[in-house]
Amino acid sequence: MNKSLITNVIATGLVATGLVLDAPFREPVLATGLFALAGGVTNWLAIHMLFEKVPGLYGSGVISARFEDFKVGINTLVMDQFFSKENLDRFFNEMVSENENHKLDFHDVIDETDLSGTYDSLVSTIMESSFGSMLGMFGGVEALTPLKEPFITKMKLSLNNMAHSDSFQSSVREKLTSTSVSQDIHLQIEHVVKSRLDELTPQMVKDIIQAMIRQHLGWLVVWGGVFGGLIGLVTSQLPI
Repeated sequence: MNKSLITNVIATGLVATGLVLDAPFREPVLATGLFALAGGVTNWLAIHMLFEKVPGLYGSGVISARFEDFKVGINTLVMDQFFSKENLDRFFNEMVSENENHKLDFHDVIDETDLSGTYDSLVSTIMESSFGSMLGMFGGVEALTPLKEPFITKMKLSLNNMAHSDSFQSSVREKLTSTSVSQDIHLQIEHVVKSRLDELTPQMVKDIIQAMIRQHLGWLVVWGGVFGGLIGLVTSQLPI
């Protein structure tokens, strides 16, 4: 429902009705309609000027004109309020303290890691060494293929043992609470936010803001018409 259109149509209807009525109803109805129409149209134009450039009207189209300022404001809000260095430091401290009595779990990360490249590097190193020519007599690289899966399994087991050792866990906790880590993550987040904001266009920003506030600003037109009409009605009753 377009509240602005309905308000202005009602006001226009009062004006038209006032023009055809005879005294004593002509003046109050006509004044009420004219003042209501003036209030409704004026407020509607003010809302329209927020989003659209109107030729000859200075300050119109402010949303699009101040596009860069809106982007800076959004970036400042996100980085200073949500992802500030203080908030990141607190998050890391809370995360580490919550896990203080038990180990940080890296099993899933290690299990999903592809160690095929590590195996290939090992094979390449062996083949380039003095053992390469010897292995060539027994099938070369193909002779080592059956060792691939056992090698990867044992490597993951070793990595899990190392990642869950007390010394490694202590080192990770220390790094997570260090200033350099939170600062690096803050810079990475800022880069991501800035990259996303750079994808915005003036039209996109206008549409976002317009969708959020146009519905609520429509009541300005309604109340502009109501109060304008009341003022017109009161004015029509004043003695000349």
